[in-house]
Amino acid sequence: MQLNEDSEHHAISKPSIDVLGQQLANIMSQSPFVAHTFTTYHYEDGRVYGKVKSNPALIGNPNFEILHGGMTATLLDTIGGLEGMLEIYRRDQGTFEEQTKKIKRMATVDLRVDYLAPGRGHEFMVTAEVIRMGRKGCTTRMMLVNDEGKLIAHGIASYAF
Repeated sequence: MQLNEDSEHHAISKPSIDVLGQQLANIMSQSPFVAHTFTTYHYEDGRVYGKVKSNPALIGNPNFEILHGGMTATLLDTIGGLEGMLEIYRRDQGTFEEQTKKIKRMATVDLRVDYLAPGRGHEFMVTAEVIRMGRKGCTTRMMLVNDEGKLIAHGIASYAF
């Protein structure tokens, strides 16, 4: 982030949405908990998404070798929050500092997960979209698919900021 020297108050200038999206994905990918889940987050074509390869540590039921339901919920919750953060920057309301403050405060208020199919696959991808943005919170819709494109789970979450 660069300082805007022309400003009387030396406010931090806002990076492009692509730079912010990449930074959010990188920061989340470096989270100790996220690293524990073997997940990486990426930014491409204006969207954030997460990827995780199947790993024995993520299996919930060893008899069926399917992704643990808690892992599924974690993936959906995390991508929903990331997409909400990015949407705060997209809306361009308030100063960059005010937007960043909202993002730092963001917390999950409600999460609903529908498990639609057993979590089988070699790799999983999770995506989200904001379906409502308010002054103090947002709601997102998230989807988890396997490497064959099969919908494993979807969810809706609300976040406060």
